Amino acid sequence: MPLDPIVKALLDQMAQADAPALSEQTPEEARAGTADLAAMGLPPEDLASVEDRDIPGPAGDIPVRIYTPEGAGPLPVTVFFHGGGWVIMDVESHDSVCRYLAKASGSIVVSVDYRLAPESKYPVPVEDCYAATVWVAENATSLGADAARLAVAGDSAGGNLAAAVAQMARDRSGPSIAFQALMFPVLDARMDTASYKANSEGFFLTEDSMQWFWGHYLNEASEGEQAYASPPRGDLAGLPPAFVATAEYDPLCDEGEAYATALNDAGVQTEYVEYDGQIHDFILLGAVIPRAKEAMDKLASAIKAGLSA
Repeated sequence: MPLDPIVKALLDQMAQADAPALSEQTPEEARAGTADLAAMGLPPEDLASVEDRDIPGPAGDIPVRIYTPEGAGPLPVTVFFHGGGWVIMDVESHDSVCRYLAKASGSIVVSVDYRLAPESKYPVPVEDCYAATVWVAENATSLGADAARLAVAGDSAGGNLAAAVAQMARDRSGPSIAFQALMFPVLDARMDTASYKANSEGFFLTEDSMQWFWGHYLNEASEGEQAYASPPRGDLAGLPPAFVATAEYDPLCDEGEAYATALNDAGVQTEYVEYDGQIHDFILLGAVIPRAKEAMDKLASAIKAGLSA
């Protein structure tokens, strides 16, 4: 269907701003450029508690933010990995998303501030995310959570990390993950799908930007063939049930759909949704794009059903 008129107006505004392309910026400049993004998110939800903590990681403490909704425990728990191409964004940029998700799903949400590339290249971010997931499972009781009802979730590069952590947990006999939720996930370093060509520029996320992100994340291109960098390259059998969402005007659309199909073909129960007329990661723009709330409600509903007792 045609591009959502509200989204088109937003993209037109962005084009008029004439900001430099991501590939023309340093990581530090790109990070500073996302500072205003939080103001475009959904209104912040009130919760029983929001707590910042440091937890043990592979090379020092990992900051996390723990969102606990109202309700009698133990509650299900979702470990959330933020998007941003492994290079930009943090728990602050995704605060409204995590607040909304916690309240709408009835799940404790643990948002992980994993180390970013290029200072910390692959596999550092995914190892941080796996370590955080192990910590949540081992400390569920003290969090008021039920380790038997644990999900991993993320948007964009965070969806990549969630998919990789699900595979790592299976491969390493790690935490029992009950559900995985992947929103507009980055999944394959090949970047060779039809949606990459159709949506290569002009729709928020560009092919050029994805080359910049992958270039900063990987030490060398051959690492993109590894399953924990490009999850479709791995064995998909025995993974937890999944929810995968994509957007029509997103270079990543086809690889998300293909991964959902591959999961189902591997015997993994998977629900797939494509948001027509929308752009990549529009859930971050809930103050501007009304359908962001719809997508967040669908995500929360999928996680709630996936973690039902």
